[in-house]
Amino acid sequence: MIEVHDLTKRYGRRLAVDGLSFRVRPGRVTGFLGPNGAGKSTTMRMILGLDRPTAGTALIDGRPYRELAEPLRRVGALIEAGGAHRGRRARHHLLWLARSNRIPAARVREVIELTGLEPAAGRRAGGFSLGMAQRLGIAAALLGDPPVLLFDEPVNGLDPEGVRWMRGLLRSLAAEGRTVLVSSHLMAEMAVTADHLVVIGRGRLLADLPKDDFVERHCRSYVRVRTPEPERMLDALARAGVAARTGPDGALEVTGADTAAVGELAAAHGLAVHEIGRTSASLEEAFMRITAPAVEHSSGREGR
Repeated sequence: MIEVHDLTKRYGRRLAVDGLSFRVRPGRVTGFLGPNGAGKSTTMRMILGLDRPTAGTALIDGRPYRELAEPLRRVGALIEAGGAHRGRRARHHLLWLARSNRIPAARVREVIELTGLEPAAGRRAGGFSLGMAQRLGIAAALLGDPPVLLFDEPVNGLDPEGVRWMRGLLRSLAAEGRTVLVSSHLMAEMAVTADHLVVIGRGRLLADLPKDDFVERHCRSYVRVRTPEPERMLDALARAGVAARTGPDGALEVTGADTAAVGELAAAHGLAVHEIGRTSASLEEAFMRITAPAVEHSSGREGR
């Protein structure tokens, strides 16, 4: 388990992480979300002992990372691509890491195959594309077969096949009972990958709950109805005890009834319907709603 308790990091006058507390449990993929500048990478660096907290603690299985013997066997991490020495060949980079933590050389061959690095294993890391550098970083994270894994933007630079592969890898690691923390700004990927969400803004905790509960709490599903007689439709719905309101574009947003029930109600009252369909709540919409007050920089009109 990863435990973060009252974690704080200050850079001069800027407070990057502000009294943050959460737990990352095994057996599920935990998405670590927040706007740019929210403190996600700083938090992950403090968990890994790369940055020293101003206050608070970050523990892995009850101990700070720096106290772990043979840390690659306990924790695997991808914080940024391009961490390998540019002049070192990919296979040699992994062999060097393996020897430093008494990991058998056979494991290097396994992670090279697992990450699809075989064609580039003999090439120097300095000539890698971003996607291939990302695969090398993932291979290094998996090298010690660790029970705890942290990934910061793991699909950055990967092609569609690689994104799909990474999605499956994260799910399989969690299914094996490992603790998996993934930071990403890609809501579509988190929607199909994460089981649980930790959302932060301006270094503070905004949400810590299962993904489906997060979406349901901060967004809503409804039946969208467009009719030339909206007032009559609203009246019919109200008489049936169905909640509805007029949306910003004039269409009706109906909650508490499915599309079939709304359609049958319209037919029973002789109401014309030009459009009807269900609009489902989305992770992206829920994320935007909860983080809007914590966004440091927002876009104005297009082109500015």
